[in-house]
Amino acid sequence: MIRATTLTKSAGIRHGFFTREDGTSRGVYASLNCGPGSGDDPQCVARNRARAMAALNVEPERLCTVHQVHGAAVVVPDGPWPGGKPPKADALVTRTANLAIGILTADCAPVLLADDTNGVIAAVHCGWKGALGGVAEAALEAMTALGADRARIVAAVGPCIAQNSYEVGPEFFDTFTREDAANEDFFVPSPKEAHWQFDLRGFVGHRLTSAGVERVELLRRDTCAEKAKFFSYRRATHLKEADYGRQLSAIVLAD
Repeated sequence: MIRATTLTKSAGIRHGFFTREDGTSRGVYASLNCGPGSGDDPQCVARNRARAMAALNVEPERLCTVHQVHGAAVVVPDGPWPGGKPPKADALVTRTANLAIGILTADCAPVLLADDTNGVIAAVHCGWKGALGGVAEAALEAMTALGADRARIVAAVGPCIAQNSYEVGPEFFDTFTREDAANEDFFVPSPKEAHWQFDLRGFVGHRLTSAGVERVELLRRDTCAEKAKFFSYRRATHLKEADYGRQLSAIVLAD
């Protein structure tokens, strides 16, 4: 797994941006596929999630993920989901110790946040829709409602699709610039006529800093380009693969 310097320095916080390596799945899911929503063997997914939790010293049943819908809803778990059925949301915030909260991605940006002084953490799924719709800001509001001090929050934006790999059409560009003309800063012209390349990582980082997070670390890894290291929805689509795995990013408060 990959760790962020900002979060590693936070006392009492354990975290990891897991890659696709060192799991039990095969084929397009090889090997550490942690996505229950994929078509992978559920037993393989369960074993992979247990391996990830072992790396964070957390019992497998103490991992909470959600049914991600590219929105801005936030949930605040204080234990495993009743019946094991996750709610629909794109961010999790908690102050419960030894409860891992996690996000699943395959090109979208995973964001982990912590205020270790006040003992509040968050995990946020930032696809372009959620990022534009304010999911990061919603997570920060939920953190402060639980007692976090925004000035003390540190954030890390994990591996996601990089600008060089993220070509978009004019409608996508127009959606962002209609929202705010300054969003044009996150686009560069693509070699393909009337197309652009979008900096999702930079945009998510900008939303966090604009919301008052002073320490934001951007992990500059490209999920689409680094096939051996990461799952990628876009790469799987280009290769006409039937499905794709999801990597887990998770954070936990130690007791």
